Amino acid sequence: MNSVVKLLGKFIDGVGHLCSVLMMLMILNVFYDVIMRYFFNEVSIGMQELEWHLFAAMFMFGIGYTLKADGHVRVDVFYDNFSPRVKVYINLFGALLFVLPVTFLILYYSWDYTLEAYEMGEGSADPGGLPHRFIIRGVIPVSSVFLIVCALYVVLEQLQRLTGSTPSSTDHKDAI
Repeated sequence: MNSVVKLLGKFIDGVGHLCSVLMMLMILNVFYDVIMRYFFNEVSIGMQELEWHLFAAMFMFGIGYTLKADGHVRVDVFYDNFSPRVKVYINLFGALLFVLPVTFLILYYSWDYTLEAYEMGEGSADPGGLPHRFIIRGVIPVSSVFLIVCALYVVLEQLQRLTGSTPSSTDHKDAI
């Protein structure tokens, strides 16, 4: 199980690095857009839409990476005071009872949403906007699959910690 957790961790970290690249591309895109707008009075609808698409992809894939890195939102005022064993149970049940069911629902409904955009050749409604809207819609089911992988990583890692196996990462300061 330890090797599976390590492999999943490396994969998730790789996607996390992809999110960093997406952020840098978005920053460069915004910089370009601002320079063109304010210094050359040129506006590109396609570049503005690309900003939204890069942000959406970065955000959607960043959700899973944040879950793996234990940086997600929760009530840390209470969580920090719990014992390491209680924290493991909270993380385990949170992934199993909340993350996985909601993610499977998103995956189920987003598949048809993406397929519909592909079948009708949906593009931007704005002149000069980006074509192929199915690409950005496709981020939803793909990132849902990624989030399922991340939730499975969390479950396996918490089971490892619960059974006393060596944790695969040193991200967690607490030992059971």
